[in-house]
Amino acid sequence: MVEINTKYKIGTRRFGYINWIGTYTLYKKEVLRFLIVWIQTIFSPLVSSLLFLMVLSLALGSTREDVLGVPFITFLAPGLIAMQVIQQSFSHSSSSFMISKIQGNIVDILYAPLSAIEVTLAISLAAVTRSVMIAVISIFVFYLIIDFEIQNYLMLIIFTFLASFILGNIGIIAGLWAEKFDHMATVTNFVIIPLSFLSGTFYTIERLPDFLQKISLANPFFYMIDGFRFAFIGQSDGSIMFGILYLSIISFLSWLLAYYLFKIGYKIKS
Repeated sequence: MVEINTKYKIGTRRFGYINWIGTYTLYKKEVLRFLIVWIQTIFSPLVSSLLFLMVLSLALGSTREDVLGVPFITFLAPGLIAMQVIQQSFSHSSSSFMISKIQGNIVDILYAPLSAIEVTLAISLAAVTRSVMIAVISIFVFYLIIDFEIQNYLMLIIFTFLASFILGNIGIIAGLWAEKFDHMATVTNFVIIPLSFLSGTFYTIERLPDFLQKISLANPFFYMIDGFRFAFIGQSDGSIMFGILYLSIISFLSWLLAYYLFKIGYKIKS
């Protein structure tokens, strides 16, 4: 018998500091995951927004006074779109990790030559892509049925990206933490939906008591929706520049926490 003297060694990373091909592959996989079921992931949020718009416009009729200098329906529409951007971004990244953990195929990501930075960014950016697609389609459809237009494209891009990126990161954190669908439903029903509803989607915070106004000004969801609406009506409830700074800090901190939890294998490694 010939003795085998060859020793196997762990290979070295050959693709530089960032595995661009692997990161793009994971990003593409996540995008295709929601495009395959586009009726549920893209069309369904649009229908929900249209139903909200129709019900509220019919219920209030012409008795509703102008809000921030524009008709209530024009004030409401951007808030509804922003609310779907927020909720769907969270839904994508949280479901990605939750389903992978339950099905057991999260090991495919753990064994892949991808760092925690690459995994978290790929999934968060896929969540951003889903939210952007929803926003673009919703804006086009709303433009056909109500009188509103984009006045500031730069603010629209900034706030859409920041809102969806933050919620994509929070979705990763929630997906890592949750061990079953009940846990995820708890986060969605008691955190994400209440914060998005109570952030000025349907009203201005000027109508709130002083105490609740101060609480609203600490709610990052308020700045997401207020900044998104500002891009359409040119008026805002709060400070746009402070909102950009505030959301930029939160976006970095939320990604940093998502990165750290995935890197240490929080609830996915024994």
